[in-house]
Amino acid sequence: MREHSEDPRTPGNGAEDGAAPPAVWTGRATNRIQWLLAAAGAACLALGIELAVDSSWTSGLAALTMAVVGCVAAGLLMLYGTIAFVHVAVRVDADNLEVRCGHIGVPRTRIPLAQVIGADFDPRVTPRQWGGWGYRWRPEKGTAVVVRRGEGFVLRLGDGRTFTVTVDDAEAAVRVIRDRLGLGTPPPRTT
Repeated sequence: MREHSEDPRTPGNGAEDGAAPPAVWTGRATNRIQWLLAAAGAACLALGIELAVDSSWTSGLAALTMAVVGCVAAGLLMLYGTIAFVHVAVRVDADNLEVRCGHIGVPRTRIPLAQVIGADFDPRVTPRQWGGWGYRWRPEKGTAVVVRRGEGFVLRLGDGRTFTVTVDDAEAAVRVIRDRLGLGTPPPRTT
């Protein structure tokens, strides 16, 4: 994980000593395995195009149309899933936490820190807990952005919901968020 933060000791950041939190904390997480899904999606898309262009099906036009549409749709869905959820970028500034997914930054979630009542480190967030990769919602658990298995953080929101994100160096994100909220240091890490 590369933590990229503006140096709080530089003029204009309002910090008198080096103990102040960074003006902006950024982090990200990447899942390289999802590129295999992109390859499978591209193969499905290519198969659909090949069937549409050079088909010698004798089963009829309806079967050919269903095969072409099915292959193209499956390919596009897999490619979109890869483009949208191959990585996540998190940014915490003085007022907001922002999460952007994938290469195009959509979906994007912005949570004002005024709505956050707590932040906790979770050493083991898995896609299985959330029903897969991506932007997930489960009524009993809340909302999550899961791009890979591993560490993440869980925000507790004032309306009773939770928001979980997998990101490298999640402990640093929790420290920054808790400091912004005036909650002090997080409880000790449990493994």
